[in-house]
Amino acid sequence: MQNEIILREFMQKVWNEKKFNAIVAYVNSEYTIHIDTGDPWEGKTLDHLEFETRLNYSFNSFPDIHFTIQNVISDGEYVAISWIMTGTNLGNIGDFPPTKKAINTVGSTIYHFKNGKISGHSQVFDRTTVMRQLGFI
Repeated sequence: MQNEIILREFMQKVWNEKKFNAIVAYVNSEYTIHIDTGDPWEGKTLDHLEFETRLNYSFNSFPDIHFTIQNVISDGEYVAISWIMTGTNLGNIGDFPPTKKAINTVGSTIYHFKNGKISGHSQVFDRTTVMRQLGFI
């Protein structure tokens, strides 16, 4: 239950409120992206600075990105959530220029915990819908 509380706070403060100073409170010094197809950091282990760089990659593309947690399942050192992500594309996504279009998509993430902090994730989300909503496909 404690890991679920930590994760909910992390999603709100770090992702939704973009409070970078909160990263060290929630994220382990080594954060591994185990499975996240399409994520440039997939398979890598990040320190806090690299984690912030990864966040900025999303925030630069979608400054108003917001996650709404739909469901939570907590089991020991793992907390799984399903979520809805919304935002407006106001910055480049790789080589794609900003469209100023809104997105609304869904996904699921299993967060891994170690010593009371988030130490990584495995994730699946509907990037195809995002690309369709932005008019790239």
